[in-house]
Amino acid sequence: MQADYTIINKTEIPVTQGKFMNNNIKRIFDEIELKDRIILASLLVFLWIFLFIFQKYIPVQYSSFIILSFLTFYALLLRGAEFHQKRKFKKNPPKLDMTYEPFVSILIPAHNEELVIEDTVINMLSANYEKYEIFVIDDRSEDNTSAVIKQISEKYPQVKYLIRDKDAFPGKSAVLNDAFLLTKGEVICVFDADARIKPDFFKKILPCLADADVGAVQARKVISNNNFNFLTRCQNNEYALDAHFQAGRDCIKGAVELRGNGQLIKREALIDVDGWNNFTITDDLDLSTRLHLKSWDIRFCTDVEVYEEGVVDFLSLLKQRRRWVEGSIRRYLDYFTEVFYSKDVSLRVSLDMWAYISEFVLPVWLLSEWTIQGINYIKGQEQHILSSIAVIFAVSIFFIIGLIYGIRKYNKLNKFQSVKQAVETGTYMLLFWIPVVSFIVFKIIFLKRTMDWGKTFHGGEFLAEAGITSKKLHETNPNELF
Repeated sequence: MQADYTIINKTEIPVTQGKFMNNNIKRIFDEIELKDRIILASLLVFLWIFLFIFQKYIPVQYSSFIILSFLTFYALLLRGAEFHQKRKFKKNPPKLDMTYEPFVSILIPAHNEELVIEDTVINMLSANYEKYEIFVIDDRSEDNTSAVIKQISEKYPQVKYLIRDKDAFPGKSAVLNDAFLLTKGEVICVFDADARIKPDFFKKILPCLADADVGAVQARKVISNNNFNFLTRCQNNEYALDAHFQAGRDCIKGAVELRGNGQLIKREALIDVDGWNNFTITDDLDLSTRLHLKSWDIRFCTDVEVYEEGVVDFLSLLKQRRRWVEGSIRRYLDYFTEVFYSKDVSLRVSLDMWAYISEFVLPVWLLSEWTIQGINYIKGQEQHILSSIAVIFAVSIFFIIGLIYGIRKYNKLNKFQSVKQAVETGTYMLLFWIPVVSFIVFKIIFLKRTMDWGKTFHGGEFLAEAGITSKKLHETNPNELF
């Protein structure tokens, strides 16, 4: 296979990923797709058999009790672990190795990001840390991103760039794998093209990586334009809920996950898991699972933030969440046997993974139950519609309580606003979650697998303040925007 070549600071560098969808890659792609279909279809058959038996032999009201008990136990476990850790740290504060200052390679992939990429690089250059290098990677952009990146490198010589070939293997994982070959850092830090950090970001987060068994650490994500509209406010609250769960998982040394933007991974850990998986659409979640399967610990740093733009319109948000859900389900299908049987995964991490998987089982459970109820209705048999309502109620209470706690702690709102926004965000999540998960399950089983990343628009602070979405931008004369 002939290598492609690109230019990085006027030096020819081979890009080894090759052309997308050649015969060998297509064969691997088809094998993964078939495996995912078989596993998911088998799990659905098992779920349906379970539901038929469950409804026949167990009283209706017990279903909600069982689910609510499980969710309550998990919530109390996380909260108890967090409270225990806080008390322990109060008596004996953790002794982080503040002398741990490895050389850091910052990777910033960019696909059609001409509006934001320069401000992001300038923000990174303001970091109060000296031992780092920056690689900005243009991933087959169709706008002027490559030209902007070259101008940035001329203006700031310490910034290196990589321009990928137009027919190179697509996707963020392939971008990161290409760039990784060029880096020399002991730690690889990945930011999105719209990321913003505070100057002390590296000083505060790097000590969390000092322990030998820690392979990666994730900063807490915050929506920078959270006051733009209802959707961005809900996304910021959703991130607060995620931070609440991630912090709890960190306290029990559970299956903490990377979130793509603001993640730092040790070089030795990346080599141990053979880099990023080119065949996934969620590089961060896939990498998290493989790190855990190799016994690497992942930490979550609550007091270090990375800011990113929230999606401002419904259709773009739907595309983004479709990718997140599909990538998350597929990575568990891809590593199904390893999650079940790997001897390298601790029982604590394994149980935490399965607790997280239940988030995807519940929407399918509800859809399956509604289908069974419909079949019973046609046959004129007894209905158990209250069972579905009870399950939805139990799940909603679980997430709303978590939202209240997360919003109060991380978004610093008063009790009334926290409850109000928790109910709003919980409703928003429920309306998204059930149909999106159900569609993705249908897609995996019946539709062809695609490498569709659901690219979202980043317009920068000016465009956000002006209320200009990606659709409006493309319908407007660029000269009129400024």
